[in-house]
Amino acid sequence: MHGPALAGWLLVALCAATGAYCLLRMRSPVAEQRSAAGGEALMGFGMAVMAIPAAAFGPPRWAWWAYGVVFGAAAVRALWNVRGLWSVRGHGRARAPRSPGRASGHAHHLHHLVGSLAMVYMSVAMASAPQGGAGHAAHAGPTGVPLVTGALLLYFAGYVLRAGLRLAPAPATATVPRSGSGPAVAWGDRAELALACRLSMGIGMFAMLLTM
Repeated sequence: MHGPALAGWLLVALCAATGAYCLLRMRSPVAEQRSAAGGEALMGFGMAVMAIPAAAFGPPRWAWWAYGVVFGAAAVRALWNVRGLWSVRGHGRARAPRSPGRASGHAHHLHHLVGSLAMVYMSVAMASAPQGGAGHAAHAGPTGVPLVTGALLLYFAGYVLRAGLRLAPAPATATVPRSGSGPAVAWGDRAELALACRLSMGIGMFAMLLTM
């Protein structure tokens, strides 16, 4: 029993730290960064609460349904953002080349949509579990649909591997960047830090899905 409890608390610490960092990122002067960080903070803290070992805190069944409603709303918002980006892309396709930033934003909103739907799925599974087994993801037995769980596991495993490769240091080159070539990027807007944040949550999501 000690092993799973320890793993659960480590997962809580990882998700809570990620959520706290995303709250700090919400101070960014860039509106898009603030919006993304807010959604990721909600995801991080939501995962942290879900990962608390059931022996320490056992929420009532209705709390899981409330969780599903909250993350269902987050999924609708992410879907709306994806729809908006597709609409902008469709209207601007004939006028301008594809923007890398816009493509990156589209991929991020899609990932946030999948993450929110995964949280809804786990919340519904917890709420539907037998009364004796209703607990946190770190301690509940297999309660999900194997096909859905397997598909989500494959997605988050692929996302973690892809994000890890993107964070790998690039080979050194002989070119030395010029000083003062552009404005300094605020630490909250650094792409590699945001990616590390999403990588941590992807690992946490994969770990929780393994218990389903």
